[in-house]
Amino acid sequence: MRRNLAVALTAATLIAGTVTAPAAFAGTTAAQAYTCTYRESSGNWYAGHYNGSTVIPSSTGVSSSGIEAQCLLKKAGFSPGTIDGVFGSKSKAAAKDFQTYINDWANRPMLVVDGIVGPDTWYFLRCCGPGM
Repeated sequence: MRRNLAVALTAATLIAGTVTAPAAFAGTTAAQAYTCTYRESSGNWYAGHYNGSTVIPSSTGVSSSGIEAQCLLKKAGFSPGTIDGVFGSKSKAAAKDFQTYINDWANRPMLVVDGIVGPDTWYFLRCCGPGM
């Protein structure tokens, strides 16, 4: 009986893990550091993890948009800490500093300074940071 219960719980855990974890990051933890492979295309910068500009990086789990945003913040000269894909407090602080920089550079408010990488911040991360 115990053995059957253990097998059933293990199977349920494995099934739940494969359903809830994104396939690209299944089995990864926030402690893993990712590399950034920068390339420029049509005036926009990419780091090899996410090509879009709409997904807001997660503060609770590893995501490709989180890795990409951290890489682009790093390239622009705003340290997000370890490139781990989790958009935590260091990444949010770096995003706020970047948003403030863009507003100062434009000499007017272009971005809401909230540490959230949404479509407007993605635009400037892709094109216009100081290290770009």
